[in-house]
Amino acid sequence: MEWSVIFLVLLAAVMHASWNTMVKVQVDRFTMLAVLALACGVLSLLALPFVDAPAPASWPIIGLSVVLHVGYNLFLVEAYRHGDLSQAYPIARGTTPILVLLLAAVFASEAITPMSALGVAVVSIGIISLSFSRRSAANTTSVLWALGTSVWIAGYSVADGIGARLAGTPHGFIVWLNLLWALPLIAIGFWRQGPHFLGAMRAVWKPAFASGAVAMSGYWIVVWAMASAPLAAVSALRETSVIVAALIGTIFLKEPFGLWRVAAATLVAGGVAIMRVGD
Repeated sequence: MEWSVIFLVLLAAVMHASWNTMVKVQVDRFTMLAVLALACGVLSLLALPFVDAPAPASWPIIGLSVVLHVGYNLFLVEAYRHGDLSQAYPIARGTTPILVLLLAAVFASEAITPMSALGVAVVSIGIISLSFSRRSAANTTSVLWALGTSVWIAGYSVADGIGARLAGTPHGFIVWLNLLWALPLIAIGFWRQGPHFLGAMRAVWKPAFASGAVAMSGYWIVVWAMASAPLAAVSALRETSVIVAALIGTIFLKEPFGLWRVAAATLVAGGVAIMRVGD
């Protein structure tokens, strides 16, 4: 993988960590995610005239990806509801690259070098180790929801990588995905809360729209990278956002970083270096 691609995906990881921090500080995380998705849809509608339409072969993948993204959102909210975000989030994101490595081999016939695979594993171990940086015992229910979340993430990551390749245009693919992604989340919100959902949306629309712009930009980069680069490697680089989120928490939320997080960050950095050498 070229250094330019690595840099851009790491930039996307910073964007991912930024909007996740915004979600973290909200009380009503589902509504925040729903309005964030709506913001992505509105921005994609504005971008629609400037991108090519995806090839017909990619449309079933777009439909599948919408389902996978919605499943991810619902599981993520439940993981946060049942346990500590600082434990659930690293588990959900850290196990994803390994799953992507396996799914990409099966569904995309994609193989990477043993050194690159080792790098992916080291990155995953480093990210997952963050979940043990807190002394409080892990909530079993939250861990199970987090593991379920990782399955949805891995599923949409592989689907989006395959879809972007079939589409012939990663830009058209991500625009149409974002256009359709918001609809089921908004429908679920009204089904759960009825007319009260409008008030809940108004309460978070400013931070949600700002986060949506960042989320859309970051994932656009990721989908563009997956159109040509190995899916597992891109996934591993993207999930370094957990380390970035820990840094953001330390700088802006005054959370302690600690030696454990330093060790985890060192592992992740080492894994990225191994991936680069293994190409």
